[in-house]
Amino acid sequence: MKRTHLPLNGLRVLDAAARHLSFTRAADELAVTPAAVGQQIRALEDLLGVVLFRRTPKGLELTDEAEAGLDSLREGFLRFEESVQAMQAGQLSHIFTFAAPRDFFGAWFARRLGAFRAVHPDTRFHMAGGALADFAEANLDFAVRLAEGPGDLEGVPLAPARQVVVAAPDAHDAWIAWPGGPAPDGVDATMHVGATGQALAAVESGLGRTTLPFQLVEDALESGDLVALGDIEESRYGYWLVAPRPQWRQKKVKALVEFLQGQ
Repeated sequence: MKRTHLPLNGLRVLDAAARHLSFTRAADELAVTPAAVGQQIRALEDLLGVVLFRRTPKGLELTDEAEAGLDSLREGFLRFEESVQAMQAGQLSHIFTFAAPRDFFGAWFARRLGAFRAVHPDTRFHMAGGALADFAEANLDFAVRLAEGPGDLEGVPLAPARQVVVAAPDAHDAWIAWPGGPAPDGVDATMHVGATGQALAAVESGLGRTTLPFQLVEDALESGDLVALGDIEESRYGYWLVAPRPQWRQKKVKALVEFLQGQ
């Protein structure tokens, strides 16, 4: 019989019924009704062309035909279990492959990952690229993205979405524009850059001021390397930890998310 035609549900029911010699106890194990067990066994007997059980005054008995196949059947299910465990091994390991904006990684995320590793010393991290790395191609467990939300993925915000206008102390009174931080109305930008990392580098070099995500500059504001030029405000964009649903279900990803949300 071809693999594609193997009656796996029926064989699973046969294994349970053979171990218990009772359709009722097999049904309890499989969380179905005894009638459903009986139907599966009859369907399997019809397919195989053999009788698998006999009813006797003492209860159910296996036929010789059923006995002949049980050892191989149970060995097969054991192999299935080993296969599933092998496929889950990567999910259950302590190795994280992820992508994140490099500026955010250096300014905020690396320190949090270090704190997580202090609690889980066997953890290993592999940063596979920036925010736009492809999940399938890079085999990512998760990614961090500056966005309005998770989009088509599962995700949580790493902190409230906030922004602030910043500059280096005694910096030039000029505006540095980037796609997420355009110059205010009536202000001509003296520099245009393409991303937050470039805008942050320009600000730190004293080339002017700009609006940046608060998490990106939080440590620099605390240390005095940058100063806030106004209040911290709510923002449309925040840093989200995202992943497709299969990765999101991984125990290690859930543990990391829970840790980061508690920080």
